Amino acid sequence: MKKTLLAVGLLAAPAIVASDAAMAAADCDGMSRPVVFAGLDWDSNAFHSAVAGYILENGYGCETDQIPGSTIPLLNGMVRGDIDITMEMWIDNVRDAWETAVNDGDVAAVGISYPDATQAWFVPKYLVEGPDAPAPDLKSVSDLPKYAELFEDPEEPGKGRFYNCILGWGCEVMNTKKLQAYGLLDTYTNFRPGTGGALSGAIESAILRERPIVFYYWGPTWVMGKIGDQVVQLEEPEYNAETWQALADMDAESVTAETPATAYPLTEVSIAVNTDFQEAAPTIVEFLGKYSFDAATTSKALAYMQDESASADEAAEWWLANNKDVWTEWVPSDVAERVENALPSS
Repeated sequence: MKKTLLAVGLLAAPAIVASDAAMAAADCDGMSRPVVFAGLDWDSNAFHSAVAGYILENGYGCETDQIPGSTIPLLNGMVRGDIDITMEMWIDNVRDAWETAVNDGDVAAVGISYPDATQAWFVPKYLVEGPDAPAPDLKSVSDLPKYAELFEDPEEPGKGRFYNCILGWGCEVMNTKKLQAYGLLDTYTNFRPGTGGALSGAIESAILRERPIVFYYWGPTWVMGKIGDQVVQLEEPEYNAETWQALADMDAESVTAETPATAYPLTEVSIAVNTDFQEAAPTIVEFLGKYSFDAATTSKALAYMQDESASADEAAEWWLANNKDVWTEWVPSDVAERVENALPSS
């Protein structure tokens, strides 16, 4: 997919479509300009934009571009009409701005990229499953105190080590509150790696060596794509929106072992469009409404990008070539045929 730096007035060259014949048969819903995607600055959005972009370019005869940036600026760009499609709109994270834009009639959610973005605390399966598992009764966060020795912190003997996320991230703040609310700080250190790479490296290394580790992580990510089938999620109190909001609003210093806590919510990640584009390109919007992944499949694609040092465009071609039974259900047969003919493996 091409990238456009519209903010400084540089327009990317038109994307190459499958053939002149395909262009004649597919007119991109009559669009006379490139379809512009939100180039949000994380890998899963890049992958989903590349998959959708490849189908639009080669199946529907479109040109495509991107504007890079972060969530709120690009949501504002979609409100203005500078951006047509956002493949990963995390509505819960920008609820106020999103609802204002919806109420003003500027944006709409038209599909689901994946319904099950996950955040949780995990331990490896080899610790809890099988006849020789050292912690067969470890199922819940409430079981962690009796296994603190198993997860011993090398820098603070006598306590276990909980691998939190990075200092200052929203997940680090919430995990710190949960550790307090679950009464775990007497038996575990709250360890925050210095970088995202340090956290993912610690997790991958521990699992490759079958060492004990208890950690927070989220998906879809390449980490969960590589180790997701080798870990189990620790049980927490069932997600409750009121409990979650109350905990989120508290200062960390105010949280005690009597403070109610709850599991992370399962997040539905939407596909959003500018409403003028929605009206102008109903065939494309119909495709976006049928577009459907899950978090595990997305994580596998991100693991491919990591292992193969592949770009999002390369990962999109790899996924499309190997999952024709899935994506051909999203589009009419003539569109599917043009996309298949364009794939390198065809």
